[in-house]
Amino acid sequence: MSRQAWVLVVIAGILAIATLVGAVVLAVRVVRTRRMLTGLGAGGKVAFYGALIYTIFPVDVLPDPIYLDDMGVLAAALIYLTRLVHKRRAVGRRLPGQPDALPEGDRARRVP
Repeated sequence: MSRQAWVLVVIAGILAIATLVGAVVLAVRVVRTRRMLTGLGAGGKVAFYGALIYTIFPVDVLPDPIYLDDMGVLAAALIYLTRLVHKRRAVGRRLPGQPDALPEGDRARRVP
């Protein structure tokens, strides 16, 4: 093998390891949200279990040494679950008698 071929193999190996580490980190974060699933409804459970099954299942859109599709599914599930958790917490903090939705003008002035 030539020197250029070895360099390409090493770079490909480093990228494969980096995407694997990224997928594992995202999977751990998704699993940590599991304790909040009871209050997130069916959509949260489907997103959680669907993302984990897709990550573990051997049939993927891209071959398994390339974990970009797995990372995308896990990231999307994590974003969805985070939004559900924030909505759930906002409903829990709402005072009795307070309206469910803010008027259209107040949404633009609200600080996140």
